Amino acid sequence: MELLLYPLALIVTLGVLVTFHEFGHFVIARLSGVRVVRFSVGFGKPIWSRFDKHGTEFAIAAIPLGGYVRMLDDRDSPSSTVNADNLLEDAGAGREAPVRRPGEVSYTDLSVWWRIAIAFGGPVANFLLATLVYWLLFVVGTTSIAPMLGEIDADSPMGRTGHEERWEIVSVDGTATKTWQQVTMALAARLGDTGSIEFATRVPGSEAIRSIPVPIMTWHHGADEPDLLGSLGIRPAAPPVLGQVLEGSAAESGGLRQWDQILAVDGVAVDSWAEWVEVIQQAPATSLSVLLSRNGRELSVSVVPEARATADGGSAGYLGVALFTNEIRYGFFAAVPRSLQETLDKTVLTLGLVKKMVTGQVSVKNLSGPIYIAKIAGDSARSGWRVFLGVLALLSISLGVLNLLPIPILDGGHILFCVTEIILRKPVSDRVQAVATQFGLFVFVGIFLLVIYNDISRLL
Repeated sequence: MELLLYPLALIVTLGVLVTFHEFGHFVIARLSGVRVVRFSVGFGKPIWSRFDKHGTEFAIAAIPLGGYVRMLDDRDSPSSTVNADNLLEDAGAGREAPVRRPGEVSYTDLSVWWRIAIAFGGPVANFLLATLVYWLLFVVGTTSIAPMLGEIDADSPMGRTGHEERWEIVSVDGTATKTWQQVTMALAARLGDTGSIEFATRVPGSEAIRSIPVPIMTWHHGADEPDLLGSLGIRPAAPPVLGQVLEGSAAESGGLRQWDQILAVDGVAVDSWAEWVEVIQQAPATSLSVLLSRNGRELSVSVVPEARATADGGSAGYLGVALFTNEIRYGFFAAVPRSLQETLDKTVLTLGLVKKMVTGQVSVKNLSGPIYIAKIAGDSARSGWRVFLGVLALLSISLGVLNLLPIPILDGGHILFCVTEIILRKPVSDRVQAVATQFGLFVFVGIFLLVIYNDISRLL
């Protein structure tokens, strides 16, 4: 059952992404008045299909690695399908060329502006999907462990700047960071750069923020698998910092307060939240001497964990404290601009990384294909629906950006042909389009083989 999770997660992920992408093309095509012959999710022979009142066939095909929207085209050429993923459109479809009915509009009848709009429809739908997902996550709310610094090597870039362990990372290069994912995303934007990364840190609960630049030089330029955190000397940690002390609890009675940092219990050093929890659970109804740090001063208090029954008939200690976490939640309407900004930020980040791959600053070995996407989708599904949706939104943005690249057979290639037509005031010749499409196909197949190689290399 465990093995089925990964292919199932991949099918669901690609199904959602492709359906939204193609629906974007479909909606604009319908608005333009052109006849849509087929809307297919997947390639090859349809395993399910039906026709609507407009004569459009909606189909689910056997190969779930893409999809296409096929429109009536007098030339009956591949350009009638505007999606990049049209390579297998005719494979096993077993269909005849559509017959044009009197009064019907074909793709070739459309103005160049309508054709541009149709090409943009798919990527825009992917960006809208990401925005919708982020809006939902912001409204429902997510709680994550705060990005706290663990042990710092004195000889590391982070250690040489004076940053201290058990401090919270508040921002990176001016971008607020409430989760480790936000930290790594901000760092990913600096791959290949020279200069400095501006970290803002603080003692948990303190208003005093310390901002110190960490110098970098051609940071991970061309590296295959860059260790963004480790190379700076950052070790994520869950230190024993009290993010919450419940009212009326044994912790409050013993004198513990929010933002207290636990240093030791009965003279034994406590370095992590897991160690702190273990000590408390193993001492029900037992007086413990706790050494802590509060506002830069060391204090000693005595606490007596409450004894609570366990499932095996024994008892465990309970204090009534919670780990330092950050909650990200916005109101119904306040989440709208925030989700739009999140989508924009991730889009800019993706574009920046694509540019750095082209210039060689970021290794192409960081590209992933369907095998690794299946692993990411499966792992995220195991971690919960919030994590899965977050990955889905990020993949949707990546799909939208990649389809806008000016490569023939991609949506960006169709837009490029249309823009050239506007400049030259005449359509690009069929011969030039054919040659460009062959080149685009060569590039596309090369990229596909590369990402498959990358995926297998990671697994091995």
